[in-house]
Amino acid sequence: MAKGVRLVITLECTECRSNPDKRSNGVSRYTTEKNRRNTTARLELKKFCTHCNKHTVHKEIK
Repeated sequence: MAKGVRLVITLECTECRSNPDKRSNGVSRYTTEKNRRNTTARLELKKFCTHCNKHTVHKEIK
């Protein structure tokens, strides 16, 4: 069976990782898919972070 072009990726909050003084412990993470051929660079999306309690930039990890 051939491999598909869609990858499952993980998005992680950038503010949670860098800020030790936040509302609660932990790092907000989302999973999504991206097309390997069309989007070769790492994704950056604004998502809601439950730990920061606001919309922040989430970057692709791994």
